[in-house]
Amino acid sequence: MNGNKFKVLISGGGTGGHIFPAVSVANALREKYPQVEIQFVGAEGRMEMEKVPAAGYNIIGLPIMGMPRKLSLKWFKFISSVIRSNKKARKIIADFRPDVAVGVGGYASYPSLNAASRAGVPCLLQEQNSYPGVVNKKLAGKVRKICVAYDKMERFFPAEKIMKTGNPVRQDIKNIDAKRNEAFEFFDLEQGKPVVLVVGGSLGAKTINESIAGGLKKFADVGVQLIWQTGKGYIETARGIVGAEPKKGLYVNDFIYKMDLAFAAADVIVSRAGASTISELCIVGKPVVFVPSPNVAEDHQTKNAMALVDKNAALMVKDVDARNVLVDKVLGLVSDMPMREKLSQNIKKLELLDAANVIAEEVYKLAYEK
Repeated sequence: MNGNKFKVLISGGGTGGHIFPAVSVANALREKYPQVEIQFVGAEGRMEMEKVPAAGYNIIGLPIMGMPRKLSLKWFKFISSVIRSNKKARKIIADFRPDVAVGVGGYASYPSLNAASRAGVPCLLQEQNSYPGVVNKKLAGKVRKICVAYDKMERFFPAEKIMKTGNPVRQDIKNIDAKRNEAFEFFDLEQGKPVVLVVGGSLGAKTINESIAGGLKKFADVGVQLIWQTGKGYIETARGIVGAEPKKGLYVNDFIYKMDLAFAAADVIVSRAGASTISELCIVGKPVVFVPSPNVAEDHQTKNAMALVDKNAALMVKDVDARNVLVDKVLGLVSDMPMREKLSQNIKKLELLDAANVIAEEVYKLAYEK
């Protein structure tokens, strides 16, 4: 290190659940330590290659791909991608010479942190989920610190490395109550009518989208307004169902850029159960119905959701049941004010507000401990 200057490599991505925490940590580092130099490493063709530069950071892509779940010719492509990614990661470490490497999970984390640890660079993992993914479990032995959001993580990681920090979240979702009037105006909603926010994650969620599409008349019949984020894969179908003309009390888009306003407007939220999303929802403090994605490793979204359901802090509908019961469950919650208040109070108790700053401080300490 040169004086107080230090370099941090941040690696991972694949979904918003990995990217947004990574950017939050980078923002906290930049704010607390203006002398820091940050380099992101992601996976070519994945969301981070667009979202990270949009947040103002450099990113280099690795040709890494996900491990195939079945024996097929894809295994040859996968092995080739691992070999090429390991080689490129070693070059990135040699060229950038980071003082600390941070992994947030996702394909690109393993080659980057593996190369960094072999080069003697102190490493930190940020594990968002209550049940870690394969990459972070493999990396646990190579890192100095593991920042987690849930209790009982010593089942998976060495206890002496664990620090409970919570998950980093976007700063603009704090103190959203003051934004409610602005939110109603932004989404063209009517005051006095309840609002349901539907978020299928950054990549969308087919089951949730089809459930909502099938229940649009039920929402309209009881005067419940809808803010519906469909993801890119379903937006054209949704617009075909809703019609081209904007409708009062029904906002449909593939991505919501003003998520703070969407949270501010919502009375009830329908969501996947990604760990970063859950951390944000604990701060937002609104009643939630989770529909965990079945398409994730070790079914970790169900485990994430159950951690809240067991504390009476949220409701859950299984993905397989959603088309039949989700809309009725949501409308039942909208009309049950005592249940809404109980869920709000209990989910709010689980908030951890300052994760990004705490993790940034740990990164700084690692840089100077060498």
